[in-house]
Amino acid sequence: MNIVYYIRRIFLFIIVIITAISLNFFLPRWTGQDPVQQKIVQLEIESGGGGGEKSELIESYRKKFGLDKSLTEQYFTYIISTLKLDFGYSISLYPSKVADLIGRALPWTLGLLTVSTIISFVVGSLIGAYLTWSRGRKVLESIIPVLFIFSAIPFYLLGLVLIWLFAFELSWFPLFGGYRPTTIPDNTLKFFLEVLEHSILPAFSIILAQSGFWALGMRSMMVTTKGEDYMTLAEAKGLKSSRIFFNYGIKNAILPQVTALALSLSHIISGAILVEIVFSYPGIGSLLYQGIKAFDYFIIQGVVFILVISIAFSMLLIDVIYPLIDPRVKISNL
Repeated sequence: MNIVYYIRRIFLFIIVIITAISLNFFLPRWTGQDPVQQKIVQLEIESGGGGGEKSELIESYRKKFGLDKSLTEQYFTYIISTLKLDFGYSISLYPSKVADLIGRALPWTLGLLTVSTIISFVVGSLIGAYLTWSRGRKVLESIIPVLFIFSAIPFYLLGLVLIWLFAFELSWFPLFGGYRPTTIPDNTLKFFLEVLEHSILPAFSIILAQSGFWALGMRSMMVTTKGEDYMTLAEAKGLKSSRIFFNYGIKNAILPQVTALALSLSHIISGAILVEIVFSYPGIGSLLYQGIKAFDYFIIQGVVFILVISIAFSMLLIDVIYPLIDPRVKISNL
């Protein structure tokens, strides 16, 4: 094992995290907006109250959220709190803590994103591999254009089309939400089936958009793999076609797909976030959108930090395990 390689990758991982969370802190503040003032004005409008002197109230709340301190003091407080996974209180949803809001939203996003990504990866890769095989040539010309179209359409646009067709026109699925507004969440089978019903369209939009991407990538790799000497040797030995397809073809062609999965994770996550917004799904995406609308520094910082950590960690994981899953790759060459 090359210890230097792993130390270098971990060091780069730390640099990426520090840079990302620093930008996450400074960018909202560079806009010059005051989230406390905006929230107080919003509450005043909603309550129908008249205008008046609000400077003392604004100042007291700025002090409560630590926004009265210098930018440097705020930054170091933010770094220390973030390392403790303490993102403070939400300005727009006070007195809720940001960590609690993320804790409630994260399972929804993980469930939607994990299941739909795995399904799209497996289905797309199998379709792409099959299209290069002898039995798939008859349907190749009809399927490839469709895959191109779906891989070029963003998740959220597919989501809008699915809402219009299956929820609005056909009324087969709910229009929005993770469950009915009148339902109280619990651990019963009825609630699980209701959640499943509401997640079908958001998941289907991700699967449709991603399956084409994985199919096209897998098809290209299988075309290359079919020309390898070990494939020719396997055919010469008279091995079964199914064995050659799975044990020699897919097994070797899938390795670059695994790398592509990690590299495209940021795109998948951002797309899934937009899908959640389109479907009003109660996940991280909807929480981030709510924070951006209210210019809630602390929600934005907390959600973006979680996203950055997940993407950076996945890249680090691929760097570490890729030489293990593909012995042809030597760490010294990376």
